[in-house]
Amino acid sequence: MKRLTAGILGSLVSFSVLADEITYREHIQPLWQSSCAACHGANAPYLGAFDENEDKYVKQNLGPRMDTYADLLMFVAWPDTGALMRRLDDGQNTPDGKPGNMYQYLGSNETQRQQNLDLFKAWVGEEAWTLKRKKDITKEELMAIKAEY
Repeated sequence: MKRLTAGILGSLVSFSVLADEITYREHIQPLWQSSCAACHGANAPYLGAFDENEDKYVKQNLGPRMDTYADLLMFVAWPDTGALMRRLDDGQNTPDGKPGNMYQYLGSNETQRQQNLDLFKAWVGEEAWTLKRKKDITKEELMAIKAEY
């Protein structure tokens, strides 16, 4: 009974958060700091440097830098359109059903990963959550991105 009650309360809390406006400062930044900062923080290279020396940085367990709102938006909207969504997706939006390579870091178990993915989706905007790349996305799809600061 305790597990059932805790599960129901956890669901209610996550739904109430999603019903509110999701912002980078209040919701995404703390989640990002706990789940992503170790590899994508201030010590990580900017996107251009990462692309030029990807093997070097991967060996150092560093990905592209995403430690500010502006840096993170580069992986949502432009220039690396949809990269955040492709990396965090749980596989439900992929033809092969495989999750993105960063999905595993969204939490310590599947329930936590799904709750955190839902938070990212609500921040980006459900209608804007796309795995498309820059060359394939429409202006309307870009305009649907919420990603409030």
